[in-house]
Amino acid sequence: MTKAFDTWTVLPHGKLAQVDEDILTVVGDIHMPLGDIPRRMTIVRLAGRGLVIYSAIALDEEEMSLLADWGMPAYLIVPSDVHRTDAKIWKDRYPQMTVVAPAGARAKVEEVVPVDATGIDFADRRVKLVTVDGTDGKELALEVHTNAGTTLIVNDLIWNVRDRPGFGGWLLHALGFTGALPHMPALIERRTVADRAALRTQLERWADAPDLYRIIPSHGAMLTHEPAHVLHELATSLLVVS
Repeated sequence: MTKAFDTWTVLPHGKLAQVDEDILTVVGDIHMPLGDIPRRMTIVRLAGRGLVIYSAIALDEEEMSLLADWGMPAYLIVPSDVHRTDAKIWKDRYPQMTVVAPAGARAKVEEVVPVDATGIDFADRRVKLVTVDGTDGKELALEVHTNAGTTLIVNDLIWNVRDRPGFGGWLLHALGFTGALPHMPALIERRTVADRAALRTQLERWADAPDLYRIIPSHGAMLTHEPAHVLHELATSLLVVS
């Protein structure tokens, strides 16, 4: 698990991109022994202009200034204990933020930053925080409803990272972190999934949303082409073999 930062530490990242009327996202890289892995922060603007920061990444001052023009960070969602690297430095920069982490990961997250809640009502009917069924309370997701439809923001349960060159890339593929299609890496499943049937039901429930428009994962490209099909395929992969 990557050590959490104590000071504002900016790693390589791209530009903030607006993907919907109240959704921003930015992709950066984090260095791992096998190579750089893409990681994503997603920001949702609530009705009162407060910002929900999901899976925080420290940005350079130019991008932070643009973010400040868009709204005020109000909620820091640490979606799992693995995604706590930048949590402390965001809380230090915005001490008014409410820190939210999943109940099953609270103890690990609190090793780096105090957790205020394991669930929250944003007082905005368009935005819902979800503790993902079947993960033993270890993963949080967001459902965001806009005029375009429903956007599902997920953490480590869906990876959409293409294969990388070199030996490190080969090993990442062998470990299941990269591939040609969106998938759930076997290591993530073993670490996170406590009840495959419950998670399968959760995925199918999301897939059956009539206006599902996109999926935004923490790792890899956004999914806008047949997102319901992606969820159904992932659900099928979780069928328990008796």
